[in-house]
Amino acid sequence: MTKPSCLLSIIVPTLNEAETITATLQPLQMLRNQGCEIILADGGSDDHTAEQAAPWVDQLVVTEKGRARQMNAGADLAQGRWLLFLHADTLLTANFSSFLISLASTEKQWGFFSLSLTGRHIFFRVIETAINLRSRLTSIGTGDQCLFVKKALFLQLGRFPEIALMEDVSLCKTLRQHSSPWVCIDKVLTSSRRWEQHGILKTVGLMWRLRLAYFLGASPDRLVKIYYGR
Repeated sequence: MTKPSCLLSIIVPTLNEAETITATLQPLQMLRNQGCEIILADGGSDDHTAEQAAPWVDQLVVTEKGRARQMNAGADLAQGRWLLFLHADTLLTANFSSFLISLASTEKQWGFFSLSLTGRHIFFRVIETAINLRSRLTSIGTGDQCLFVKKALFLQLGRFPEIALMEDVSLCKTLRQHSSPWVCIDKVLTSSRRWEQHGILKTVGLMWRLRLAYFLGASPDRLVKIYYGR
């Protein structure tokens, strides 16, 4: 069901998220009555992600895998004046209805949220504080922070670059040249499974290594090999 005059389209890129996709989409259902459209952009999952998600979304598109490619495909279908890109392991703030009210009248063109991590270890409080501070200082958010942007501006600036990694950072760099972001104080809740599975310090070190390499000009294809240890 499309919503021709909706305020916001929430685009969820997925790849083999069958175990968690229902838990991600169920809390969004109340937003469908508040001017929001839900779009799932699947990268060809082989675990029935798309089938499980279908009852919970307004539109569903299946593309070749690649988060940037998937999000662009979802954006092309979107009916909303604004686009919000939501990772499958991230939950929106409980105050999201208030955000929608502000979104309808803001003069800002794009932005992202602060974040909290699900892990209870004290190191996760340090990590999330560092991420939130860094993003404010640099005007660059990550995908975990739910980037949102006016659809007209997103299309004008050429969408996400379809690169293997760092598509979120690349888009933010382009957007900040256009205008300053709206950094929402309300926090989204992001899974800490990446740190828990691979080790907190090891993962933090990897993230900083990737960012430094990207800053120094390393290609996204090279970065994705580092990321997956190839």
